[in-house]
Amino acid sequence: MKQRIFAALLACALLTGCGAVRTAPVVMASTEEDGRVRLAYVPLDDRPDNVSRVVYLAESLDYRLVMPEENLYKTRLDHQPAPEGRQCGDPWLLYQWVLEQEAEGCDRYILSLDQLLSGGLVNSRCESSQVIIKPDGETVSVTHFLTELLLNLAADPNNQVWLLESVMRLAPTVGYGGGTLEDYNSIRAFGMEPRKTLAGDALNIPNIVQNYWLDPAGENLYDKQYAQEPDSISFEALAQNMEARERKLTLSGQTQDILSGPGYLNSQQVNFDNFHLLIGIDDSSAEECIQKNEIAFLRQNLRTDANGKPLDWLLSGVDDLAFKAVARMYLDETGWQGAKASVRYFGGSENEPACAYDFQPLTEIMEEHFAFFDLTEDADAAAVDILVLTQPADETKKETYYQQLIQDLQSCREAHRPVVLIDAGNGLYGTAFHDALVKKTELGYLISYAGFLDMAIVTGTALSHGAARLAVLQQGGGNNGMEYYFAKTLADSVIKDFCYKNIVRNDILTYVRNDLGGNPDNFWNPPIQDRLAPEARLHSLMEAATPEVVKNLERSNLLTSLKPDGHSGQPAWEERGWGGILLSDYHFPWDRAFEMDMEIRLGAFTEPHKNVLGIYYQ
Repeated sequence: MKQRIFAALLACALLTGCGAVRTAPVVMASTEEDGRVRLAYVPLDDRPDNVSRVVYLAESLDYRLVMPEENLYKTRLDHQPAPEGRQCGDPWLLYQWVLEQEAEGCDRYILSLDQLLSGGLVNSRCESSQVIIKPDGETVSVTHFLTELLLNLAADPNNQVWLLESVMRLAPTVGYGGGTLEDYNSIRAFGMEPRKTLAGDALNIPNIVQNYWLDPAGENLYDKQYAQEPDSISFEALAQNMEARERKLTLSGQTQDILSGPGYLNSQQVNFDNFHLLIGIDDSSAEECIQKNEIAFLRQNLRTDANGKPLDWLLSGVDDLAFKAVARMYLDETGWQGAKASVRYFGGSENEPACAYDFQPLTEIMEEHFAFFDLTEDADAAAVDILVLTQPADETKKETYYQQLIQDLQSCREAHRPVVLIDAGNGLYGTAFHDALVKKTELGYLISYAGFLDMAIVTGTALSHGAARLAVLQQGGGNNGMEYYFAKTLADSVIKDFCYKNIVRNDILTYVRNDLGGNPDNFWNPPIQDRLAPEARLHSLMEAATPEVVKNLERSNLLTSLKPDGHSGQPAWEERGWGGILLSDYHFPWDRAFEMDMEIRLGAFTEPHKNVLGIYYQ
């Protein structure tokens, strides 16, 4: 009987013009010379989180993002084709590109120092050279190079510059520079060993470097634990990693020294008041590891302005650095005064590190990012709800945890409250949580979602997108281009997490390893004979995995304005319906299975979809 009633109601809806409407997906027209603020960006590397998704976020905030050609910042793993003979980015040519932007009048910059000083994140983990090589073979010291870069940008007081830096993770990258999985495991274990804690005047770079090798009692860690078993660790690989650590920490310290200013360029004094240094802590450990003294040293040298407001920040997460910088730049330029938020956790594990690569409990990571975005917890006066699914404290209650979250999300939707959703379950809910979200919620209503990577990165990703979107909504919403790119970044995050990470990726891993005899971490080592096979498999699997998620988004409404009403002072919410979604060009940017990318095209937004028994239609 219920099925007959549902069918009758659905038929009536269709007959009365409430059937699903799918506007045709289109490519957004180029708007290069439309007068928007130009933002010059040198990315950490060429992975999607550092390129396409940064483009989406910047465009959703009405910036015109410009980047150098990909070959200048691209990373290639061992044995992958490198036409110019370089596995990493080209610092000198990137420096020239930055100077070209400055000459053309650009005054907004987000620059990765890992890229500009080392050729990218991966190369920074093994780079020990103290010089930058020019195309003609001449060299310049990396310290001089860094100084000249910052001074040239500081010469224009109109410039707003965000510098992205990182605390090196515990081990180098497998499959780059000859690094093996055995090297990674042994160096990471060595890095996780507790070190002697330095403080006061003793907390300086020479002492920190010396203590790389010493335990809390001052004894040599290598001699004490590894020298008797030389097969357990490669001393050469370990020593190379320590040299790279020293170089990286030294350059970070020099950056802080320069920014403390003033500086001089052509005898003219310049200052760095319009510069911000954003340091991310790369994969870490809950142990008192090798990063401990590095973090303490960098933290003590973070700057504040004359009013005590931070100019520099040190936060967990690296792959989300550009998101945080773009969002914070936008918030500052639009007069953001902060917002109150309600945070609710489901799962019971928020007071623990969310995965093996976090060194802080999830609540502490949230608190630090709240401070960065000027968010304040206040459930009674919240402008945004942040719902977080943690790892299950009780395995027998997993369904209860995520069902409670979904019920809360549905209540927020009914009340037209904006929602940021964070999946910090670290994969422990399988596909059940995502399946339930697709069936019971309106995914396109979210103002931000993240869940793909380590939880420190997920937190920064979700809150950067969420805070920026909330600011747009409170100002009355954006233009069509801003809405288009907001929808793209939300769709990208949801589809990659729901469909690729939790469904398709495991199949790709098995297929490459067992059917193709290859290495899922690098399709060129050994080389897969059928070069087209991995992407063909990816396309087939994604075509099968995405329809239900796409259908959910196409039937969703998105919030387009929360601008307060001039008379009552209450939010006057507005919303529009999503149009059609077309996914294509599935590919592996790094020729490995860890991440994938795709082209997303969206149709024009529509009048709000109507709710028929929980399903939204036009």
